[in-house]
Amino acid sequence: MGTEGSPHQPLLLSTKQDHDPFSYINKTSLFLTKSTKWVLKFAMWFIFISWATFLFLVPSDSGNQLSSKLVHATSGTLFGVTGSIFLIYSGPVLMIAFLAIIYLRISGEEEIQDQKKKNSASFRLWTFPILIDGPFGVVTAAEMIGILLFSVYIIWAVTVYTIKNISLLPLFEITDAGKRNLLLLELTGLRFGYIGLICLAFLFLPVARGSLLLRLIDIPFEHATRYHVWLGHLTMLLFTLHGLFYVIAWAIEGRLIQEVTAWKNVGIANLPGVISLVAGLLMWVTSLPPVRRINFELFFYTHQLYVVFVVFLAMHVGDFVFSIAAAGIFLFMLDRFLRFFQSRKTVDILSAKCLPSGTVELVISKPQGLQYNALSWVFVQIRELSWLQWHPFSVSSSPLDGSNHLAILIKVLGDWTEKLRGHISSVPEEQQGETDRLLQSNFTLKASVEGPYGHESPYHLTYENLILVAGGIGISPFLAILSDILHRIRESKPCMPRNVLIVWAVKKSDELPLLQSLDLKSLCPYFYNTLNLEIQTYVTRESDSPLEEGKIPKYESTCVFPAPSHGGMSSLVGTGNIIWSGAYVVISTIGLVVSVALLNIFYINPYNITDWWYKGLLFTICMAASVVLFGGFVIGLWHLWDTKTSVQKNSEGQKNLGGLQNDGYNVHKNASQEDFINITKYGQRPDFKEIFGSMAERWGNVDIGVMVCGPTALQTSIAKECRSKNFGRMSNEPIFHFNSHSFDL
Repeated sequence: MGTEGSPHQPLLLSTKQDHDPFSYINKTSLFLTKSTKWVLKFAMWFIFISWATFLFLVPSDSGNQLSSKLVHATSGTLFGVTGSIFLIYSGPVLMIAFLAIIYLRISGEEEIQDQKKKNSASFRLWTFPILIDGPFGVVTAAEMIGILLFSVYIIWAVTVYTIKNISLLPLFEITDAGKRNLLLLELTGLRFGYIGLICLAFLFLPVARGSLLLRLIDIPFEHATRYHVWLGHLTMLLFTLHGLFYVIAWAIEGRLIQEVTAWKNVGIANLPGVISLVAGLLMWVTSLPPVRRINFELFFYTHQLYVVFVVFLAMHVGDFVFSIAAAGIFLFMLDRFLRFFQSRKTVDILSAKCLPSGTVELVISKPQGLQYNALSWVFVQIRELSWLQWHPFSVSSSPLDGSNHLAILIKVLGDWTEKLRGHISSVPEEQQGETDRLLQSNFTLKASVEGPYGHESPYHLTYENLILVAGGIGISPFLAILSDILHRIRESKPCMPRNVLIVWAVKKSDELPLLQSLDLKSLCPYFYNTLNLEIQTYVTRESDSPLEEGKIPKYESTCVFPAPSHGGMSSLVGTGNIIWSGAYVVISTIGLVVSVALLNIFYINPYNITDWWYKGLLFTICMAASVVLFGGFVIGLWHLWDTKTSVQKNSEGQKNLGGLQNDGYNVHKNASQEDFINITKYGQRPDFKEIFGSMAERWGNVDIGVMVCGPTALQTSIAKECRSKNFGRMSNEPIFHFNSHSFDL
């Protein structure tokens, strides 16, 4: 457990305290913890940089020679060439994942510590928007560096391989110019295939939602998906060129059908490659924005062809070539298997409410040990509505609101949300009271939940000055942030924010109750002594305030369900207990090594199995078997431990749940206008240039965390303003740190 946030660490050490043995122990423990974390961080960076450098150098002659020596290092062992390639290409990724377990465990649940105000603002690469309107969307400086590095690698590899291919032509002793060109075409296609495999090694890492690697670098899944999209386009472009160049050469030579249907036992099997490429192309085409927007379900279900894509790719290239990209695929398989078990559990919905604005609030039961922060996401499935559809929603409650539940707000926009609202509103009026309308006992609503996912640390607590910009239902995570800040102030927990500006744009005034439902005085009666809060609300499609302004709107339907029968969300989640998550990854990886070893000892070597495609299929079976058998064993133990822990806390949890309907999820009167600035403007949109300029003058040379949750156009506008202010910044002005909190598949 990290000691930076230890309450035992003294703020001022007197002479007497210097001789206190406990003080010495704490200081020693703090030093050891920081030293260990530094060593681990250095080791992970060293492994990653060495691995990336190796991949970059492989196309060159020196890199190719080094690769050949390393590949043949285990050629005479039980694992053969496959073992060498796996260690060289996939080993570093798994090693970093193993070290990440220790690093995250040592870091523990370190809380944000109160820090002295910095003398001046400082730039951060990951919050500095550089590109705004390009094909990549809003791109920060750190992301731009990654894009440039990938671009340089692709250009470098294609250039070097082209030169190398041309130099290889004389070795084939082909005098006919046409045949030489066709051979060059095939060699170029071969090189594109290898470069595509390198990109594939990264492709699955961003979509492993609970990945240790994402937790290590603190990139939440909703942000990482865009990297998967970028890599997906690049990978499929390379694989398409790989196949296209071969097809063109074979067609010109008149042997297209023969080659496409060829299934060699020794060497590359073409037909599995064609099947894999077709599956990849279907996923690629249906993932393009026009198709995805028109028919999201087509995109989602077609994307399940990744199983066909991966299996037939392994059969196409064989086990040793497939090992180049095996680590990322294996970590994704682990994450997917764990999510399957978590999502099987039925979760109690404690209450459901319909707001007049067309918004539904669900309060979901969760175990006390399940941790999340105010910027988390959950995926929800309600089987009464659909057995297949999963939808992501940001959490609208602070983890400090209650240890046994979390809340989400859902905007009614499509068929699924319409069905949900209709299901809640279908309660007969005679069954409902004036305030808390209890459902009849045989009318229930249950869900399956994946998550929570999100940032490893609550980064909203690292800024002293915050600007929260929301559009419509985008206010949901900011309700959680505001509640979290007020809870921390009330409970004297570490909390950096002291100045908070909320800018909220809505279409109509019937959405205003979303913000009015948060009882600020109840959360923290005297928060205005510590927190300067200002809320600016813009109602864009109404020129005047309604006559009933100030009247607290009633919910259309409020349903408080009976006491939970199935319990809360499953704790089997990759972003949960680091010990169990780490054991799951380590033991499954050991299981993979053992499975491959046993396969070689008892089957491949005794029976002299040499078919490339068959060995590739067997390798993928070993990967799946290690996840199911070895990983499943850990999940079983994890589940038993989780059940035992839940039983021990059950009585206390029931007491807390019993008071739910009187605890923060009813409509309250808003806090007094004297406590903070609350402005509502009608018939206009927020002028962000004026707003940001005003805050710059008011707050001075400080770091300002800007968080935006809303439509793409809103994110773009805020990113432009942040970039403009930062580039034109004077020495006495702040730096605006752009943070996007929107989920868009």
